[in-house]
Amino acid sequence: MSETVVFDKEMGITHADFVRLLTRAVGHDDFNLVDGKISVSDGPRKLEITLSEESERRIALVALPVTFVRFALTGYDDAANEMARIDLHFQRGGG
Repeated sequence: MSETVVFDKEMGITHADFVRLLTRAVGHDDFNLVDGKISVSDGPRKLEITLSEESERRIALVALPVTFVRFALTGYDDAANEMARIDLHFQRGGG
């Protein structure tokens, strides 16, 4: 049985934006968000994602979305490398 590696993250993102960007990260949209959970399979590899309820962080008059996300990767030879690849799709630039 393959080892499951878990990554917990606090992300400044809404559920809708998360699903939109996840489609690009995994290369398809063959998954659904149901009760805060997403499961993506790729042959023997499986990515299970759990999203917290959406909340917000307020700084003066600015409200930023906050979602806690758990990524559980099973069957990946290098889960840390795969997580880094997924992270690239969620990065936002600023200036």
